Amino acid sequence: MDMAEEIRAEMVANVWKVVASTGDTVSEGDTLVILESMKMEIPVIAESDGVVQQLAVNEGDVVQDGDLIAVIG
Repeated sequence: MDMAEEIRAEMVANVWKVVASTGDTVSEGDTLVILESMKMEIPVIAESDGVVQQLAVNEGDVVQDGDLIAVIG
């Protein structure tokens, strides 16, 4: 049984768009959330295949470095 994968922010950014939903089946490389920082869009991608167990952000949120964005199991 694979461990759940936590996807965390790598910088301070605004959550511009939430693409995935809890319960979605995702593949490695799928975009989950799009962050915006300094007028740049930064896609947050799934690093493995699985199901989105938790989305910890909403559009308009501000995330800090290390904040939980999603859990894929």
